Amino acid sequence: MKISLESQIEALLFWKAETLSIKKISTILNKKEEEIKVAVKNLREQLKGRGITLIEWEDDVTLGTAKEVSELIEGLTKEELSKDLGKAGLETLSIILYQGPISRADIDYIRGVNSQFILRNLLIRGLTERVDNPKDQRSFLYKPTLELLSFLGISKIEDLPDLALVKADIENFKIQKNDGQTQN
Repeated sequence: MKISLESQIEALLFWKAETLSIKKISTILNKKEEEIKVAVKNLREQLKGRGITLIEWEDDVTLGTAKEVSELIEGLTKEELSKDLGKAGLETLSIILYQGPISRADIDYIRGVNSQFILRNLLIRGLTERVDNPKDQRSFLYKPTLELLSFLGISKIEDLPDLALVKADIENFKIQKNDGQTQN
């Protein structure tokens, strides 16, 4: 069964969960930019009346929730933000504070589990921010926000308690984990 270009774009935007340029979509799907623009226009029409909408800004597109469900999403977001971070959230936040900027792959490696939902929660709460990875345009780096530093009562990362010791401990942990994987 052949899947439409519109469906491919929808799947790509859903999977990436980030804004993509028409040019990037064109490159990924190996199609001309004009074909992508037409398919994006068609996709926008196909999504009308659904819970998902296509958001466009200049040459960038992303998926978002439709304004008709904004109250529902706002309520869920407030509920999510009122919950405690939990052990996984604090663990991830600590890694970002002491190792950041750091990629999700590195966070997952240190934690030993997928951190996608924890990172999303930290982003929504404004505790971390996502920045472009200069070494790999396909990924992002996560770093603490100024608001988080302010909340912690520190003016710069270097003011974190035992920064050098914790960084060394994490590096030793990664080395030991690598050694354990190469021996198996």
